[in-house]
Amino acid sequence: MAEDTATQERRLPRVLILDGGLGTTLEDVFHRDISTPLWSARPIEQDPEVIIEAHLAFLRAGARIISTATYQSAFTTFEKSGYTRPDAVCIMRKAVTLAQTAKTRFLAERSDVRPGDVHIALALGPYGATLHANEFDGLYPPPFGPGGSHNHFAPGEDALCAQSIQALESFHLDRLRVFAGDAQTWDALDWVAFETLPLAREVTAVRRAMRVLLGELAARPDACGRKRWWISTVHPSGVFPGRASDGGVMTAGAVARAVLGRADPALAVPDGVGVNCTGVRHLPGLLAEVAAAVAEECGDAKPWLVLYPNGREWDVTAQSWVALGAGEEDAAEAWATALAEAAAPYAGQHDIWQGLILGGCCKSGPKEISALAQLTCTSHA
Repeated sequence: MAEDTATQERRLPRVLILDGGLGTTLEDVFHRDISTPLWSARPIEQDPEVIIEAHLAFLRAGARIISTATYQSAFTTFEKSGYTRPDAVCIMRKAVTLAQTAKTRFLAERSDVRPGDVHIALALGPYGATLHANEFDGLYPPPFGPGGSHNHFAPGEDALCAQSIQALESFHLDRLRVFAGDAQTWDALDWVAFETLPLAREVTAVRRAMRVLLGELAARPDACGRKRWWISTVHPSGVFPGRASDGGVMTAGAVARAVLGRADPALAVPDGVGVNCTGVRHLPGLLAEVAAAVAEECGDAKPWLVLYPNGREWDVTAQSWVALGAGEEDAAEAWATALAEAAAPYAGQHDIWQGLILGGCCKSGPKEISALAQLTCTSHA
């Protein structure tokens, strides 16, 4: 007997719309110069209202998850910009407050939207985001990496690799403690998003850091809650930057196993796995590998699939962003259509995915998110 519509809808994965690229939106839509080590975090102190307005623009476009302006926030990047450590803590926490303010204003505008429909994600980039675009090649200096022109440790360099993972774990844990250390800040968050990770060992480091943090939270008397979290990786030109120990390419399936594998109890398991800051045209091939790995690795534990590709393609020769459509007038619709089509095969896989989170990364603004929201049937977690 055929299932009724209500039963079918309950079985289908939920779809949530994520916002777009906050940094490039501040540049392209709000015409702010953010060319500093802090990038999108720069206006938090100097121009906080523009951060709120950017969040609001995405919410009004149809996003129901907004990301904090903290992607490049780390003590080292604040030090480069002349801030003390206490100042850095205050500014990082203020980024969450600004997102919460935007949520409050939006809910006042829209009586049809419930508070639980709007989520705030703590955006945390990789260690490479504190360097010069090294999140795209994973070339980290010691002790975070081997240095030089390689991003992997050779066979026999196990001690150096372990040292690298420990350094990366400390880097991520230090930042997490800034936000978890204040109950009001932590309570405002719904998700923690580790974004644009280029290395499997950094994935391991993040999972270790989250295991430590979850233990600390569980032991606290104020009972700060566990947050859902995801890890998304970057695949420039459709290829993961991190190399295996033999120098070979890591497939998207192997990366997904690194994100979700359950064999090591020292590694916390994220609620979602994804791809971001990657050309949308690369998604179909990557997702086929990811889905196969998830079906094999996760069993009954269904993760979220998180996809937020770039809104434009980077032309290496011209050193510029290129629209997907025939021209700028239809670029947003062309991008949204490509993303929706890439995600469509997985929207019905209720036995594999808890739900889908779809949004944009660099060069995707409110216009792109609006086009995506109109194409996508959304529901709320």
